[in-house]
Order: sequence, then structure tokens, then C-alpha cells
Amino acid sequence: MKLIDARKDYYRKLAHEQGFRSRSAFKLKELNQSYRLIGPGFYVLDLGCAPGGWTQMAVKLTGNQGQVMGVDLSFVEEIPHAYLIRENIENEHVIDEVMSYFGRKVNAVICDLSPKVSGNWSVDHAKQISLNYDCVKIMDKVLANKGNAVFKIFDGEYSMEFKDYVKKKFARINLTKPKASRKQSSELYCVCLGFIG
Repeated sequence: MKLIDARKDYYRKLAHEQGFRSRSAFKLKELNQSYRLIGPGFYVLDLGCAPGGWTQMAVKLTGNQGQVMGVDLSFVEEIPHAYLIRENIENEHVIDEVMSYFGRKVNAVICDLSPKVSGNWSVDHAKQISLNYDCVKIMDKVLANKGNAVFKIFDGEYSMEFKDYVKKKFARINLTKPKASRKQSSELYCVCLGFIG
């Protein structure tokens, strides 16, 4: 068995054992250990949350005092202690739903979203970055001062442009790839700390 496959199986098995819906839950856990994106009592918005692995991990990280809301176009099965809505993040009225649920601005916005992959790399990359811009539009309105965010990026020709765009809004930004990501995957995570608007 190749090391890549072994690693993939390891996280999949771990997810299964710990009751997470996807191995990607461990990417968020790892990012959080490195950057402290989410703390106990945080209000967290998960954009593009299906199948719910990140939402589950966010619930765990925020604890009893926290609140977590997940938004996705696909149906996501109920997650204890999380509020889920089936909605398109390209619609800006999502902002109203977010604000009415939380009643105030959130401490973290997390986005692990991916478009329906067509297999045409440049098209998929462009669409994925475009969805991230939609998330930023929502984030601008709902993230509290000094809040944190993380965006998955399909690495490609528009990655740096997106990073530079978001960089102006935060005190600190890092591009990173967690161990739980597949080695051959082109995904990176843009970790944004200290929202300054």
C-alpha cells in the first residue's frame, strides 16, 4: 500500500471511529491546533458545509457555550447542536438568515467548499475561487472585528489574486496544507486571523 493511500485510509478510518461524516473534519482540527481559529464559546458560520464534517468539528471545538450554523445548497443531515440551512451562498440574503440566527456577528467563518467538479481543471478552479469570493461577501457583513476565517483554495492561476484580496482584510494570513489533505491534492487553506474589515 502506498503511503498516500495509507494516510487516506487512516483519516477515513479515524472519521468513522469518531463519528465524523468526512475525513476533512481532521483538516479543521489540525488547522485549529496550529492557528486557534475557533475557541470555546465561539459563534461559527460554516459556508458550503455538506456533508457536515467541518460543522461537526466546529460544534466540538466551540463547546456548550458556542453556536454553529452550516449553509449548503445540498441537503445535510441534521447535526446535534448545529443549525443547518439549505441555501445558495451566492444569494446575499443568506446574510439576513445568519444575523437573525446568531443575533450578533460571528467569531469565525469557515469554508471548505468545492463546486460540483467537472474534471476540467481550469473551469473547476475558477468556479471554486468564485465561490470563495461569494463567501467573502457574506463574511464582510457577518464577521466580528478580530474574528478569524479559513478558505479552501484549489491552487491555480487565481489563487494569489484571491489571497491578496483577502489579505487586506486581516492582520495575518497563511497559506497551508494540513497533513489530513491528500498529498496529490491541489487544495490549500488560506488561514485568516484578526479581521480588520
